[in-house]
Amino acid sequence: MMTKIHFILLLLLPLGVYGQFTRQDSLRGGLTPERVWWDLKHYDLVVAVSPETKEFKGSNTITYQVIDTAQRMQIDLQAPMSLDRVIQNNQNLTFTQEGAAHFITLKDQQELGSEQKITLYFEGAPRSAINPPWDGGVTWQLDQQERPFIATANQGIGASIWWPNKDHPYDEPEQGAKIAIMVPKGVTAVANGRLIQTSTVGDQMQFIWQVVNPINNYGININIGHYVHFNEPYKGLNGPLSMDYWVLDYNLEAAQEQFKQAPMMMEAFEHWFGPYPFYEDGFKLVQVPYLGMEHQSSVTYGNGFSNGYRGTDLSGSGWGNRFDFIIIHESGHEWFANNITNIDVADMWMHESFTAYSENLYLDYFFGKEASRAYVLGTKKRILNDKPIIGPYGVNQEGSSDMYYKGANILHTLRQLIDNDKLWREILTGLNREFYHKTISSAQLETYISRASGIDLTAFWQQYLRTKDLPILAYKWVQNELSFRYQDTVSDFDMPVRAIVNGKSQWIYPSDQWQSLTFSEPVTSFAVEQDFLVTTQEVKVP
Repeated sequence: MMTKIHFILLLLLPLGVYGQFTRQDSLRGGLTPERVWWDLKHYDLVVAVSPETKEFKGSNTITYQVIDTAQRMQIDLQAPMSLDRVIQNNQNLTFTQEGAAHFITLKDQQELGSEQKITLYFEGAPRSAINPPWDGGVTWQLDQQERPFIATANQGIGASIWWPNKDHPYDEPEQGAKIAIMVPKGVTAVANGRLIQTSTVGDQMQFIWQVVNPINNYGININIGHYVHFNEPYKGLNGPLSMDYWVLDYNLEAAQEQFKQAPMMMEAFEHWFGPYPFYEDGFKLVQVPYLGMEHQSSVTYGNGFSNGYRGTDLSGSGWGNRFDFIIIHESGHEWFANNITNIDVADMWMHESFTAYSENLYLDYFFGKEASRAYVLGTKKRILNDKPIIGPYGVNQEGSSDMYYKGANILHTLRQLIDNDKLWREILTGLNREFYHKTISSAQLETYISRASGIDLTAFWQQYLRTKDLPILAYKWVQNELSFRYQDTVSDFDMPVRAIVNGKSQWIYPSDQWQSLTFSEPVTSFAVEQDFLVTTQEVKVP
């Protein structure tokens, strides 16, 4: 899934370029010389899971293409996991370690354009998640009947918390992945893609899953429990789509009822975003012992088979209790995060803003525009304006958590500016078509929307993504004259807004200079419509 363009090299940063970050941050988040010379093609991951000892042991065979000359490769694996052996062409390779980064010295000449394989053997007791999915790691729990209930979730902390890989979002295996999981008899192991084989090996069962599409590292997951399976066909935009559900046996009835929202989600999001991006791998929901996450073609679910976010309406509008937050939000990531993936974690707003926005688009599709509007505006109270939504590049650092609901309201504001819902939908579907199965930068997405909308959004993106502050619209009036301007904004910020003057709505076109409008009657009230993410400040006239 790596975008085959040379501009990615521009993201190369000197190690430790940000004073507040460490060399380990740069090794994890930067495009180091030991990463960029090889293009990831396929993962063949084999892992044996021991619920008793809470240990993993396995191997990962990486297929890659040589795109530049080099003899040193960076592979990431975090302690307390250990990389035990590395083999290429039946030869043991030496490697050095610097924190989570392992630098492997290759013996055979890496011929330009050739396709190579390397196998990494690993084992250990991976970090246990304390508050998944936010802190990341492996959740080792027992279900209500005291049986093993285990899952991985590692966004942020990284997939290298439990298996060795190229742990940077810019490069994804274009030919997908195979994931073989060995577990004790009696439990089922579920991973991404489709189940292609089950077999018995002594007192163990092996489940082999195959992903044929590109997949981001953190999206690869394993889930273990006493699962039962049910499924249904869905007639989608690209033909028949298999929708599968894996839940604990005693939750089957609740899941069959709650998961009726899954095909509804698919209908709404194919309308707004275009065809589901992974027809070949299918779609599934998998019950897990934590809240849930957007693992590609293996969306995990732990919301208690109830609507809202753990039963709560995050918007306070009432509309948040009309849908199951985890089914809708985490599935929305199949388009924004899994289809379109950030090339650097700093641009993670593209994942979370569009997916938070997808919540109100689901409402828009089934309940109408006013329901959608009430929900997204209701989430404004969660905005912090603490730091920019885009983080620093090259150090594996995301921006503000405002990427969720400030991001959703930025997109809602943008919908108002475009003022053409047919075009707005074309832009959303166009993004998923233009950047299908690609890793991209925020700048690429910004340019696409500016071009497709016909609006120069340069200052808009600068203000909302790269500063923490909302634009301030100052205003004053004297009798029949209303004056207004933007203050403390980025250069050239001149976003029009709909204002309500004396109870009547109209467009106004502020800039950083005072402008005035004269009305036929005295001005007695002024406000900006809530659909625009700005603050207002009245300037008192003596």
